Amino acid sequence: MKNILSKICAQKNIELIEEKKRCSYKTLIKLLNKNKKRNFKELLIDAKLKNNNNIIAEIKKASPSAGIIIKNYEPENLAIKYEQSGVGAISILTEKIFFKGSLDHLSLVHKNSKLPILRKDFIIDSYQILQSKIYKADAILLIVSILSDSQIKDFIDIADNFNLDCIIEIHTNKEFERAIKIGYPIIGINNRNLKTLETNENNIINLVSNFHKDFTFIAESGINNHEQIKKYNDSGIFNFLIGESLLKSNNITNKVKELKG
Repeated sequence: MKNILSKICAQKNIELIEEKKRCSYKTLIKLLNKNKKRNFKELLIDAKLKNNNNIIAEIKKASPSAGIIIKNYEPENLAIKYEQSGVGAISILTEKIFFKGSLDHLSLVHKNSKLPILRKDFIIDSYQILQSKIYKADAILLIVSILSDSQIKDFIDIADNFNLDCIIEIHTNKEFERAIKIGYPIIGINNRNLKTLETNENNIINLVSNFHKDFTFIAESGINNHEQIKKYNDSGIFNFLIGESLLKSNNITNKVKELKG
């Protein structure tokens, strides 16, 4: 039986074949506008240097682990609430089958918020990097477990050429070692195993025990309270990608204040 990550990537391959038929790579190139990006990478590095807790707040309608999170899903209104609450950046799930997302949500949020925007998706083709730029993302997620080292390096170069930042996401010690060798300064450490959807909030602590001062780490998944954030602070982590605990809260502003302490 295929794990959920394999299913998502297989579906993504099917979608890309159809998308390239509708709009070729050459056509995307013609549509590109190398507009100035909002400073995503700099925001994260600055938070680490100043020991200042920074939240990347996630916008998503559903997930394979949680099912439908928000029935009346209005990404632009969530973005406005997030910006008013004092988060530093916004992450948007654009995968449409398993997370009920859309590329259009990137440009929609871009119109309604001044915060940097991360496109969170399963990027396996350079075509998706061009899409991300055209739809107004400022950064993209590159998941180590679904890419080779050479692919990751190529995608980083392409993203840099199109004025996009990256997060290199890892979950295991082996992936951590690969990311360190690749050398990109922003590494996201996911508490959730994307193959099984199991979450272990100590995964991040275990992986950063040998702290690398030249890298900025982001804690991802299963972050619900300030006590967890304090624990991650002790390991030198001050950036957090948080979704469900914000989306399910009755008051986003109060929840952000609680999380940041």
